[in-house]
Amino acid sequence: MLRELTRFQPQEYLTLYDNMEFVIRMIIATCLGGLIGLERSIRSKEAGIRTHCIVSLSAALFMLLSKYAFMDVTMLDLNKTDNARIAAQVVSGISFLGAGIIFKQGRSGGVKGLTTAAGIWATAAVGLSIGSGLYIVGFSATLIILFLQFILHRHPAGNSPPYDTDLLVRMKDLPELHKALDELLLEKKSTVDSTRIKRENGQVEIVMSVRSHYPFRHEDVISFLEQHPDVYELGI
Repeated sequence: MLRELTRFQPQEYLTLYDNMEFVIRMIIATCLGGLIGLERSIRSKEAGIRTHCIVSLSAALFMLLSKYAFMDVTMLDLNKTDNARIAAQVVSGISFLGAGIIFKQGRSGGVKGLTTAAGIWATAAVGLSIGSGLYIVGFSATLIILFLQFILHRHPAGNSPPYDTDLLVRMKDLPELHKALDELLLEKKSTVDSTRIKRENGQVEIVMSVRSHYPFRHEDVISFLEQHPDVYELGI
């Protein structure tokens, strides 16, 4: 009996149309994952287009394997094996990838990367849905994820969690520059957790850990440096 099983090839029961359908599902899953990754990439997040594409493609492939690679077991009904076990493990397995994206930021121990990690998890679900042939579900889930990422980022609902940032400022030791820096912190509704100041040769270097209600962006840094030529460095 085992000899008969080892000679079994699922490919013998699949037509060219079936295989093309599988390839189309993988391509669609990759594209939808890329759309989600594009939004993360635009925001310079840890996981971008390639990561989301690979996650979605892999999830779709695992779903295809789970549904169609064990046709011998299904047809012979051996031990009534659950063929969905591979797809089920994707849900828990992708959590390790998401955990790797989450990390602490700054001295205050704030957590960064939760949204990207959740997006990775959701992307895997999109891949699973496309791999199983639920196209409408996969497309709808992608649109909902993009809506949440784009719209709620611009118009947050409820109270957004504070952003923890380490700032490094090197500038001339002038009162007007200190005032400008205070105004920048006030604009971000920031509170300073800790500060280290070093003065030397008419210059001052300030390292501070701040908690703000609005994130410090690279555009803010460039704008601040352009407005104040005597500020030599502003790093986040």
